[in-house]
Amino acid sequence: MSPKAPNPATRKRPPILSVSFFLACLVVSGLLLLSLVTGQYDVFGQADGADIFAITRIPRTLALILAGAAMAMSGLVMQMLTQNRFVEPSTTGTTEWASLGLLFMLYFFPAANILQQMAAAVTFAFIGSMVFFLFLRRISLRSSLIVPLVGIMLGAVISAFTTFFALQTNLLQSLGVWMAGSFTSVIQGQYEVLWLVLLVLALIFYYADRLTLAGLGQDTATSLGLNYSQILLIGTALIAMASGVVTVVVGSLPFVGLIVPNLVSLWRGDDLRSNLPWVALTGIALVTVCDLLGRTLIAPFEIPVSVILGMVGAVLFIGMILKGRARA
Repeated sequence: MSPKAPNPATRKRPPILSVSFFLACLVVSGLLLLSLVTGQYDVFGQADGADIFAITRIPRTLALILAGAAMAMSGLVMQMLTQNRFVEPSTTGTTEWASLGLLFMLYFFPAANILQQMAAAVTFAFIGSMVFFLFLRRISLRSSLIVPLVGIMLGAVISAFTTFFALQTNLLQSLGVWMAGSFTSVIQGQYEVLWLVLLVLALIFYYADRLTLAGLGQDTATSLGLNYSQILLIGTALIAMASGVVTVVVGSLPFVGLIVPNLVSLWRGDDLRSNLPWVALTGIALVTVCDLLGRTLIAPFEIPVSVILGMVGAVLFIGMILKGRARA
């Protein structure tokens, strides 16, 4: 007699906290400590070393934590809402819309402070994300690759318009510097708005179960009593806020939201709530490692972290596509 298959209704979700999670926290803490002591300026041997440490090293490391966690979890939420593992803010045009909002403020309100710039970036990112979802409703999704292709094409159009506008208004260099995707300019007094992503992370955790239901599709989620339109709006707003804030402070961090959720899902399955701490921790680790490589490979010069993330992400993205085709 064959053994009885386990009942999915009685299957326990993986524990959120475990020994392996605490070990992973120790590894990431080591990376963050390494980030604090890595740099060309000798903060331990100079008279003003303590001031430099407080002004630059600590804010930079905190920015690594907040930006890495925010972009990784934003990618996870977007994958749930689209039911597609190949999407994240940089493959759906959200980041490009945020940069357009930033350019809008640079041109029309050049004296705007960082909070006003962040508000514009978040607003434009939200509009762009909603436009992306509207596009998805209008097309027939016969392949999982169609969704990121639509997002990449939409993002390319917005990026071209942004570049043309910046060129015509002599803001191309300013926009390029702002969107470089580097933590070099993160100093005390210019990164604090990143703390807003803690609210985003808390709300994602609060809505985790509803986002998981939304990942089953509109018909299934609605039949289970979920207000699908409401959770889609909330999820889009959370993605826009995280992407807008990170774009204003750091710039573009491509593929973080694509790589991290897929790696965690391969290892732990698709339970959103129990995966969230792992996604945040892995996002922090990935961004920190790439930033350390950028600071040390050609020292005393620095490679923008977006360049290294783009290279790593592109390779893994192609690998995911090839693996999906092999299974098909």
